[in-house]
Amino acid sequence: MTIEVRPASVFEDVKKMVGPKKPDSNVCWCLSYRIPSKENLALAGQARGRKVAALMKQGPPGVLAYDGDEVVGWAAVHPRADTAFATNRRIPHVDDVDVWSVWCIRVRPGHRGEGISHALLRGAVDFARNSGAPAIEGYPVDNKGERVDLTMAYVGTRRLFQKAGFRKAADTDSVLNGFPRVLMRLDLG
Repeated sequence: MTIEVRPASVFEDVKKMVGPKKPDSNVCWCLSYRIPSKENLALAGQARGRKVAALMKQGPPGVLAYDGDEVVGWAAVHPRADTAFATNRRIPHVDDVDVWSVWCIRVRPGHRGEGISHALLRGAVDFARNSGAPAIEGYPVDNKGERVDLTMAYVGTRRLFQKAGFRKAADTDSVLNGFPRVLMRLDLG
């Protein structure tokens, strides 16, 4: 199996990874951190997909992993200044660098345990670097090897980020699934 990660420029593939199975269902669409909370809460059903399509016209909202022609993974990555992390009180800013954030890593069922999350994180780093980012941050759980519920595993683990070369830059006041989240950072300069 050869996994290729590339910028998310095909709406239907983004939809397969983060959209609903039923068109009118309310699912995240990976908008929770991407747009202001008030706007996120106001969007429902198909309006959420239309918002993602509109954002995609401004550029890829992340990266997708492919096994051949099949999309098997997603990672949201974008400049922090244009996300909810810009004003998040629980996730600190360690400096004034215009960093990018990676906040969601998803692998399709049936493809987990194949290293796709590692490939997605590398692809997110490459995308940020190629877009001129001086650094990239993630906010994974520090689960110390304990099992993380799959519905909450989207933020990644400290170990995943460490394997990709990220270093802990700060503790946070955020907790997910009972685990503290840490700010992991990789300088790209």
